[in-house]
Amino acid sequence: MRRGAFWKKWGVSYLFAAPYILLFLLFTVVPVVVAIALSFTSYNMLQPPVWVGWANYVKLLFSDDVFLIAVKNTLLFAAITGPLSYMLCLLLAWFINELKPAMRTFLTLLFYAPSISGNVFMIWTILFSGDMYGWVNSVLIRWGIIYEPVRWLTNPDTLLWVTMLVTLWMSLGTSFLAFIAGLQGIDESLYEAGAIDGVRNRWQELWFITLPAMRPQLLFGAIINITASFAAGSHIVALVGFPSTDYAGHTVITHLMDYGNIRFEMGYASAIATLLFVAMLATQQLVQRMLRKIG
Repeated sequence: MRRGAFWKKWGVSYLFAAPYILLFLLFTVVPVVVAIALSFTSYNMLQPPVWVGWANYVKLLFSDDVFLIAVKNTLLFAAITGPLSYMLCLLLAWFINELKPAMRTFLTLLFYAPSISGNVFMIWTILFSGDMYGWVNSVLIRWGIIYEPVRWLTNPDTLLWVTMLVTLWMSLGTSFLAFIAGLQGIDESLYEAGAIDGVRNRWQELWFITLPAMRPQLLFGAIINITASFAAGSHIVALVGFPSTDYAGHTVITHLMDYGNIRFEMGYASAIATLLFVAMLATQQLVQRMLRKIG
């Protein structure tokens, strides 16, 4: 196809896509490239960057003990909250989709609301307050399960698990809505054809018809959930403070916040961001390969 004919056919489409492409390049691609470049420098925002090669990465992996704690916490956090959040979004979307439209709309709003609530952390800090007036402590003492208050948000043995619970409660966000939309878009004739071919129950419908039909939404949800689980940081700080007790709630993101927003060691912070980006990208590719095998 000649260039003139190509632009005559597709020019309007590219024109409409141009604003998004421009913004994506300006605010996503360029910052990523700049961060990767700065990760090989020593840069404090006051003086020009100084090339240090792999020094930041060597320090991160072999000398920064707090970073290794953050990596362990992040992997544990992502391994638990990522899959559980994904399955919770999918199963709740599947159940809610079977209800009547009015009830489906109400429950969708009810489950989605926590993900956009601004004062949610105040509620959880009251629930898990470390004195006897905290609701969780009060109930457990009344039932005789514990005999003295537990400092849930300052105890290194419990604070990370509490943040995981809060994360799961807030996880019904974009992925949840995407799954609802995917279920609504499935052609009902597929289920009729499945019944003719031998599909006998709802679980078989889910595995052989529903999941393959909403594969794009499953891939999108996987990307969103992986990104959220690896990028956990702000709500952890809101719950357990910064730094957390014995760094028990310290994640890669909070380590990045420490060096980027507090110490202004931007070269070192860029190295942290680059390693996190590579880890997230590799995990997303692995999960997408697994999901493509469905159906």
